[in-house]
Amino acid sequence: MKRTALLNAPLSAAIARLGHTDLLLVADGGLPIPAEPERIDLALVAGVPTMMQTLRAIFLELAVEAAIVAEEQAEFAPTFHAELRAFLASEGVALRTMTHIALKQETRRARAAVRTAELTPYANILLQCGVVFGPHEDDPPRDRAVPVDQVKPA
Repeated sequence: MKRTALLNAPLSAAIARLGHTDLLLVADGGLPIPAEPERIDLALVAGVPTMMQTLRAIFLELAVEAAIVAEEQAEFAPTFHAELRAFLASEGVALRTMTHIALKQETRRARAAVRTAELTPYANILLQCGVVFGPHEDDPPRDRAVPVDQVKPA
């Protein structure tokens, strides 16, 4: 059995194929996903899994240097936006914004698209992959199971 945190085989494989500056789309349940990226559908029922559960699991395996969201997110989903900003800040990830229309166009460049069951408006995010040159003593351990409290909605 796999020893690293992420157990979803298609998602784990997609992350393994990503390189520095590649984009990974993590979409809510309603975003039209373009044909170009590999589609990984995690949606089970409305709200399962949430965007934040999915992001917490992805961040256990993926080095992320930047995130891009729609400008409209702050206005139409302020609570979600604040939670996302706090999470990204805790991970040391820069947050950029663009219009929702531009974000939808940019999703075509994603190498893979992960569909969650999040039903919050504008809760889509493009993750720009970072690079890992080697383990450092201050890096958090990544070879453990995801603690339950890290995948629950906040």
